[in-house]
Amino acid sequence: MTMNKELFGVFGDITDFEAFRLEQEFDSIIKSEQITVGIRDPGLSIPGRSASYSNNQGSCMIWGEVYPQDRIHSNAARWLLEQYVEKGNSAIENLNGSYIAIIQYSGDAIVFMDPIRSWECFYTNCDGIRVFGSDAGRVAKAIKSPTDNKQSIREFLHLGVILGDKTLFNELRRVPFDGFLTSNKVGKLRRFVYNTRNFDYEKSLANRLKHAIQLRSNQPGKKGVLLSAGYDSRTILSQLPEIEHCYTIGKPNVSEVQASRKISTQYNANHTTFTTNEKYILPDEQKVRYMQGIKESIHAHHTGYTENINVDTMYHALLFDTILKEFPHKNAEMQILGKTVPLKRLEENIDPAEASLNNFGYHPEQSQRLSEKLAEHSTTGNEFVQQAIETEFEHCWERTDSIQNALALFSISNQPTIPSRTHLADNFFESFIAADKGLLEWHLQTPPKYRCSETFVRAMKLIDGELLRHRPPDRPFSSTLLSEVVQFARRQLPYIDSVEPPWPDLHSVYDQYDIDKRLSFKDKTELKEISPKHKLRANDIIAWSFQCADSPVGVLN
Repeated sequence: MTMNKELFGVFGDITDFEAFRLEQEFDSIIKSEQITVGIRDPGLSIPGRSASYSNNQGSCMIWGEVYPQDRIHSNAARWLLEQYVEKGNSAIENLNGSYIAIIQYSGDAIVFMDPIRSWECFYTNCDGIRVFGSDAGRVAKAIKSPTDNKQSIREFLHLGVILGDKTLFNELRRVPFDGFLTSNKVGKLRRFVYNTRNFDYEKSLANRLKHAIQLRSNQPGKKGVLLSAGYDSRTILSQLPEIEHCYTIGKPNVSEVQASRKISTQYNANHTTFTTNEKYILPDEQKVRYMQGIKESIHAHHTGYTENINVDTMYHALLFDTILKEFPHKNAEMQILGKTVPLKRLEENIDPAEASLNNFGYHPEQSQRLSEKLAEHSTTGNEFVQQAIETEFEHCWERTDSIQNALALFSISNQPTIPSRTHLADNFFESFIAADKGLLEWHLQTPPKYRCSETFVRAMKLIDGELLRHRPPDRPFSSTLLSEVVQFARRQLPYIDSVEPPWPDLHSVYDQYDIDKRLSFKDKTELKEISPKHKLRANDIIAWSFQCADSPVGVLN
């Protein structure tokens, strides 16, 4: 399978490039002795989308979604090259969006990531040539004899994500978070550094959100949004009357889906519910491609419904909860009737590994059974996960001295849900609103205790007083604590139904559709007894290895 949109390049000339790919595979190519890069993107030359430019001084190519100086520009690549000639590397600081940018000037060439690495750029070295690109599978094909990274495999199986800059192969790496790549160097920039201060957090967030959404309002064609009953996606819908259709995945009769339909009606948009079935967990070839060998494919849950989505541009609220609210933070807790209930205040004495586990797909008992099946004698599953997180967490202190900020940074830089975005961006004109420069500045300048649902809700009311006409079913109050207490009480009291989640139980769907018989390792009896979650992860590893190598390396042996 080939992705619809791709960036691929080499630090070398066109002859070096064609040792790996054909020029005609791409919509635009920049060529020089230092670097040759091709991009394939239907959005090429649309203002705000991918752009390419060359003159007698140098070349520039930007792949993704770009807004120079917070504005739409007719050719962002030309603007960036001109700024780079004048300002050097600091020119990239004024580029807003979600992108990979390449600049060739004065005999040098460099690849820049956006500040939160919302796109991945993979690279490897082959016979003295550095190869890089947005599609891990295509870059991996340049590796003659890939070897499996055992640390990465264990992280993927236990957590559903590979931490840091690693991949499944030792020879394949990722450009770092807030990083850059050259022919002989890989490094980090300083755009994403915490510097909290006092200001009007609610008003600033409201203004920045409105601006970020409006900046991305001129996308091509018919527009849609992935809508839930929560706070985030409805905010986008309220500010874009051009949105014609809303899509929700879930069980049609649960309160979350019913609330989504009401919100769609409120803002004069059509609504479609995609009923949850095997499509949302089945790891087909396309879904496996989008996980890039680093994050579990189950997060690309819309992939199975792509043919039924009838829009050109798709909006979503991915990472709103992580960048603008309290999802990554650790609150103090209290025990009520043997149950843990979070309090409003933030915890001060934190074990970063323990606090981070809830943000990933870690299940202690299931992971222990997995460890036993894989004969992991040196450490238990829990010990391994603790060590892996602690090692990677150390890098967070380069950008903050606050444990709560470090938790947020760790979650942003190792975000497991990115495959859902990769799928959307490959099939539609997609906008990653949470990656907006102004919203990232708000995140970095706002103290952790104010990056919370209460602040977000107050900002929502400033944006549109009717946004909470239909409250999220699981959040009857603006206060997170009060909502948690009510939900706890509903679960404990007889004859009162708790709010049913829109997603079906993973184990039930797995068994109902006999997924075991449809996985890549159906003949491996030793994997039959692990949980469905871990079976799907094992399948991701094996299936992705098949896609990018003549035969998979020795994973799981």
